[in-house]
Order: sequence, then C-alpha cells, then structure tokens
Amino acid sequence: MADLVITDGLVVNSHGTRIAHVVIEGGHVAAVVDAAERAPAATRLIDAAGRVVIPGGVDAHCHVAQVTGRYLTLDDYAITSTAALWGGTTTIIDFGIPRDASESPLEAARHKIALARESRCDVALHASVIGWDETVPAQLEELAALGVRSVKLYMTNRGGTLADDDTVLKVMQEMVRLDGLTYIHAEHDAIIVNSAHKHAEAGEIGIDHIHEVRPELAEEASVREVLAMAEYTGAPVYFVHQSTPVAVDLVTQARARGLAIHSETCPHYLLLDERVYSSRSPERFACCPPMRSAETVAALRERFGDGSIHTVASDHSCYDLPQKQERSDDIRQMPHGLPGVETRMPAAFTALAGAAGHRASDPRLLQHFVELFSAGPARINALPDKGVIAPGYDADLVIFDPEETRRVHADGLHMGTDFSPFEGAALRGWPQIVVAGGREVLDEAGFHDPGPTGRFLARLGYSEAQERRHRHSAAGRDGGSIVGAAEGKGAAL
Repeated sequence: MADLVITDGLVVNSHGTRIAHVVIEGGHVAAVVDAAERAPAATRLIDAAGRVVIPGGVDAHCHVAQVTGRYLTLDDYAITSTAALWGGTTTIIDFGIPRDASESPLEAARHKIALARESRCDVALHASVIGWDETVPAQLEELAALGVRSVKLYMTNRGGTLADDDTVLKVMQEMVRLDGLTYIHAEHDAIIVNSAHKHAEAGEIGIDHIHEVRPELAEEASVREVLAMAEYTGAPVYFVHQSTPVAVDLVTQARARGLAIHSETCPHYLLLDERVYSSRSPERFACCPPMRSAETVAALRERFGDGSIHTVASDHSCYDLPQKQERSDDIRQMPHGLPGVETRMPAAFTALAGAAGHRASDPRLLQHFVELFSAGPARINALPDKGVIAPGYDADLVIFDPEETRRVHADGLHMGTDFSPFEGAALRGWPQIVVAGGREVLDEAGFHDPGPTGRFLARLGYSEAQERRHRHSAAGRDGGSIVGAAEGKGAAL
C-alpha cells in the first residue's frame, strides 16, 4: 500500500501533461499511473480531479536571516520555510554572504548551513566572494565538497558586497575548474555611485528617486561587461533579477554564441512599474534594481512569455516598513529588498498568463510555468531530484486551480514582515494543497507544520548535472525529455 496517492489530476511537467494518479512512497514519486487505470491503494488519497498537479517550486534566490550593514532581516529559517510552503515552494536556495571583511566565504556558508537545521522545506546554498586572497581557491574547493557549487558576485555596493573585476574574473576561473556556476548581481557600480552623487547634490536621493539614481543603463552595461568575462573564462553564469528587456536580450545573444548563460527575473519586475515610487508608501518597493518604466515592464513580460527568461525567483528579503522608513530620505543608507517567497507562485503565474494571452488552464502555459517555477531552477542549479513529477524524484507537489483568484493582504501572509509589494492585488494560481517530501503540509484545513524536516541539499556540478539529466531523459526516467525546454528559448508560447 502506497503512503499517498493523488488521483485524477492534470499532472504537468515542463515537457508534457497527462491526467494521472501520482503514487508516493517513502518521500519519493513511485509511479505516475494513467487515470484510465484504477488508482492504487494508499494510506491517504487526495482527489485532484479538475485541478492541476505540478512539481513543488524551487526558489533559487532567497535571502534568509541576512545581515546588511547594521540591518538584519526579521526572519529565520522556520519562518521563511513555512512561508515558502504556504506559497507552493518546497526548496529554497539561500546565500552565505559574508557579513563583513572579518567573515570568510566558507565561514558564512557554514553559518547558514547550521541555521538551516530549523527549515521546514529543503534548502541549498550559494556562496559569495567579496574580496580575493590566496585562501579563496581552497575555500571554494571545500565549499564544493559540501555541495555548495555556486558563488554570487556583486558588481555594485561599494564599501559592502562589491567584488572588483579581478575578483570576478578569478572566481569565474575557479568555478570552471570546480564545475560550478557563477551568480551575478549586475549593476555597474561606477555609474550608480556617480549618479547617486549627482542626485544627492540636487537633493533628490530619497526613495522616490531610486529609479532615477539606478538607471537601466547601469544594469545593461554591467551585463555586457560580465558576458565578456564569461566568454573569456568559459564560465557558466546566472544573472539574478534581470529587470530590462535589453539585459535579457544580451543573454539570448550570448547563448546563441554558445555561452552557458541564464536569465532570472522576479515577479515584482513583471507586475509593478516605477509609478510605485510616487505612491504614499514608496518604501514598500525599495529594491535593487528598482522598478522600471511601464514600457520596460511590458517588454520584459514579452520575454517572460516567449521563453527568453529561464527562471523566476523571489529575491526574498524580509525587512519591515520601520526598517525601510528609518532612512528613506537617503537610498544609500536604507535596506533594500522585498518579501516575496510566499507570493512568488501566484504573482509569477498571473504575470505569465497575462504575457502569454492564453487561458490560465492552457496546457502550454502550464508547462511553461513549471519550467520557470520548478524544472528550470532545479536543472540549472544542479538539484537532480527536483522539478519533475516522475518515478524516483522527490515527492514535492502542488495542487491548484489556475482559475482561482485571491487578493493579497499582508496580514494574511506568513513571511514575518508587515507588508507586501502586492498589497491589494488580485492574483491567480495560489496553491491549495502542498506536499513536501511526501508529507501533506498544506490543505483546505490549513498548514500542518512538519517541524524541522527540511534537508540541506548538496548540489552536483553544473555540467555533471546536465549530463545526468540527458542520460535520465534518454532512459525514460523523466517520462519524456525535459532537457529541450532549457535549450534555445525554452517552452515558448
């Protein structure tokens, strides 16, 4: 007898859909049985008829218990992982960012791994390097041995997390040697610093001017520079939170030249524009990069719909409004970042449905959503057991009605803060039932806290993971090819 069987749902992977029963045993998918057959016996049955079943979400860009200068986010792993599960995300990837020059990349990562013992969902980790010294290669080797196979580099934040060009180039070379992935926050520091100085002299350095202080050109110039270094080193690169169509197009052109480059965006860049900085509470939208013009947002949504963007992540960062309002008069001093791990699924689904112009229940749209929300982040980040509903994969599943709409209210969310950038917005695609590691953690009765059952996931090497996926697809383990959706423009609509 199986532990759990989800019956008669529309089972959606990035490579196809079918009405089927999903059989779960020992925390893994044991079988996917055609709905024309009788559902296997199980200790627990969930009727998913008329609803969609997708792989649990993988949020590849999530900051937990993060220190930025004198500010500390108000969450911990228990809070953020609970919010993730409420939002249909069953795996998060956090960052081990050194709090200052006294903490090494290895120490920062070990600290986060220790904190993650309280997580309710599975956790993986990116490292971060700020400055280069002779110890960094050995630290990166030890991190790789721990399963931390990616490093984030900031191209801005002078005096804080900025990595200079020499550091970036050397880390890229190390990532090639260690079969890792380089994460990049792309904003051109010199342009931003100069722009901030000019705006400060004019008395225009408050939060209502952030979109002017940090222009689109700064992001695009940085992407061009990083792509040149990636081409020189041969390093695979993942650009976080891309907010302009030009930045995405630069990645598309680099991929056409054979470079292993990936684009991520976030729901707030798809649903909000720079007019939010003229609102009564512009602090609710303080993030870097900032929101862009309505025209830029429309063009970015087109790329989101046509497959040019490869993943959607929250960039979750859990400050509250009092922290943000304390220095909203000077964006150089205030903490940036938005809470979003819980709203990533409905916000991204709403944006995709709007960009594609298809019915929310259209199978092509659903497959593309799975690619962005689950399969793509898992594959790119070398998490071999995530992002697919097929025998042998982890039993992380979300059941939802793509036509259901709910309004966002911060007091009804679980992220440990007092606001949401989507307050009052009508979003569709909310999870109704969530299964994590074979455990039913969310259903119509509410949240069922599994306790600190989340695992720290050691990731494979970047090319190692791609080769493994190809072998499994050829062997039929995935129930069809999932690799094709990652090539070219993906599951274009």
